[in-house]
Amino acid sequence: MTPTSTPAHGTWEPQPAARWEDAFLSGNGHHGTLVFGDPNDDRVIVTHHTLVRPNGSDTRPPKLAADLPALQDRLLAGDHTAAESFTDGRPLEWVQPFHPAFQIRLRRPSDAGHGYRRSVDFATGVVRAECADWTSEVFVSRADDVIVQHITTPGPTLGISLDHLLPGAPAALGVGHGAVLTPEGALLSLRARYPDSDRAFTGVTLIAVDGGTAALAPPGAQIEQARSVLLLTRVRRHTGELDVTAEGRTLRDLAATGHDELLARHVALHRTAYERVTLDLTADPDQRALPGSELLKRPSAPGLLERLFAAGRYHLLSASGLFPPRLTGLWTGDWNTAWSGAFTNDANLNLQTASAAAAALPEVTEAHAALLQRQLPDWRDNARAVFGTRGVVAPAHTDGESGHIYHFNREYPLHLWTAGADWLLKPLVDHDETHGTRDPRTAAALAEVAHFYEDFLTRTDDDGHLVVVPSYSPENRPANAGWGTINAAMDLSAARHALLTAADHHPDTPDADRWRALADRLPPHRINADGALAEWAWPGLEDTYDHRHLSHLYGVWPLDEITPYDTPGLAAAAHRALELRGAENDSAHGHLHHALIAARLRDADRVAHALDQVLDGDFFHASLMSAHYPNRDVYNADAAHTLPAVLIEMLVQSTPDRLVLLPALPPAFREGRLRGVRTRFGAEVDLTWTRDGARAVLKPSRTVRVELRTSSGDDVDKQPLDLVAGEDHVLTLGAW
Repeated sequence: MTPTSTPAHGTWEPQPAARWEDAFLSGNGHHGTLVFGDPNDDRVIVTHHTLVRPNGSDTRPPKLAADLPALQDRLLAGDHTAAESFTDGRPLEWVQPFHPAFQIRLRRPSDAGHGYRRSVDFATGVVRAECADWTSEVFVSRADDVIVQHITTPGPTLGISLDHLLPGAPAALGVGHGAVLTPEGALLSLRARYPDSDRAFTGVTLIAVDGGTAALAPPGAQIEQARSVLLLTRVRRHTGELDVTAEGRTLRDLAATGHDELLARHVALHRTAYERVTLDLTADPDQRALPGSELLKRPSAPGLLERLFAAGRYHLLSASGLFPPRLTGLWTGDWNTAWSGAFTNDANLNLQTASAAAAALPEVTEAHAALLQRQLPDWRDNARAVFGTRGVVAPAHTDGESGHIYHFNREYPLHLWTAGADWLLKPLVDHDETHGTRDPRTAAALAEVAHFYEDFLTRTDDDGHLVVVPSYSPENRPANAGWGTINAAMDLSAARHALLTAADHHPDTPDADRWRALADRLPPHRINADGALAEWAWPGLEDTYDHRHLSHLYGVWPLDEITPYDTPGLAAAAHRALELRGAENDSAHGHLHHALIAARLRDADRVAHALDQVLDGDFFHASLMSAHYPNRDVYNADAAHTLPAVLIEMLVQSTPDRLVLLPALPPAFREGRLRGVRTRFGAEVDLTWTRDGARAVLKPSRTVRVELRTSSGDDVDKQPLDLVAGEDHVLTLGAW
């Protein structure tokens, strides 16, 4: 049952990129590059996670706490539109938009470019373009946080410049160029000051020439008769002036290290992370040999899913470091990024990072944790200003600088979303379970979430249950009420989970019993007249089914509140809710969120349908980065980064005390191997399957007893599984 071929860990194209969306990507979670690979006029667009344009937004959270009791009274009295006036009157203000820095341009005499090929190696992060007499390699070093470009046989002349004129760049951007000769070759700089701001960013590129000469050709440099050229680039966002000379000295020291050593130091970190998990669907070698753009025309080809799985993990790793991925990952070639290129917390960020724990990318979770920890003071401000409570409330959008709630309006009252802190902390809890540790910072944050609920949950219904009021289900509204309502299912799940998880992390404190008692007083989920889990567990509120978000099924995924094993009745109602859910505007994140929930509910056909919607919908560019809408409309990382999580969830699922094998495998996936997946009870799993059966090798890092569930889903398939740390355990399953 062992697959005999090896999937390629990269992709390639026979032509340079004509659009920045098709440019191949590299990144280290700080700097990013989009590489066109044109041998005669190459462009490398440079990005950095910190580059957000000041836009004058008022980032204070709205001070509404004094008006909260009156709003609660009105909503509980049946005024279904009361929350629409619960604002401080400001217009909708977007977070600061993410933007590119500049492009490095390399011009050489025109050449036919015989034998051209460009490629990206996912295992090394190296983007390579080559033809008969020219080669360029680009990578972004994880070890040294520098963009490295190495050009061999650059030709008799090579012009190099830093060009800020990218689509959407503000006309009033204050740009200055610098160019000086150095012993290595030349040092170029580009400083750009934002309009009406004291903030700026500066890019510095050191040019090291081997076997030729460098001359200034303002604003750039001209290289003559070189055997090779090494470019090292960094970007800094700053106020005031940046010491370009000091930056140049640092780059000169790195250049002295040499290209090969720089690459080796980077690959030692990148390859280790990338190769932890692989997926092999035994695709035909002819499929694996195709360029990505041709493979994308074969949406049912196993080779396509192999490559998208590999590309998704590569791009997710490459986008995560200083921050986790934005809506566009770490990349954009246009200053007018959709939705500001923000971290969109109410769905997209968690979907993009959904595979981090299982797919063995702790680098992603660490980046996610770093963003949250930096913003906790702002979350406290939100809780005090909007709700008058202790604790924390997370925003639905952030640019990475401010964690305040200020992006909201009548139609999207995102300041009423109280589930965000639990939703955003859940990946950190999963990480700790997977690694058998407890980060004290996560435990402290969970306690703050519980403190918020202690102060906020003060209203009760006629049955004595606590009431979440106001309540909001991103980004939907009842068919017969306004957006701000009562007892959204996501809010109930989040409050219950936050209180119980906080108690579990602080078991020996007086708070723990109080938090558990508070969780016990929350109302149950409601099942509506259609037999579906209702999005709002409040009598009289009617569901709106055709919507891209599936917030109400938070209890199914990523929580374990609702499962086919422990709560079969609620699982059936959740499944009915999933059946009734429309795709609205065909957003990629909606389809793949649907697939993640379907996998938890063991619905292989629904998983397959959701995947088909994305694979048949022309969502992927030649770069294998994705779009938000079909037909490659709006560059967006949701599909690219979420797809690996879907493929893992349909093969292996785990909780701290349960392992589920092959829960939702579509019939088209006849055989394959998933290697290196991590579980939340501390074991690594290698799974191989064919139609005749499956074999799983478990490699536990701690001794534990878990419940094993397999593909049949019936009670008869349940059995205890005893694992001993350091001892491999082999499972053999029959045909499925």
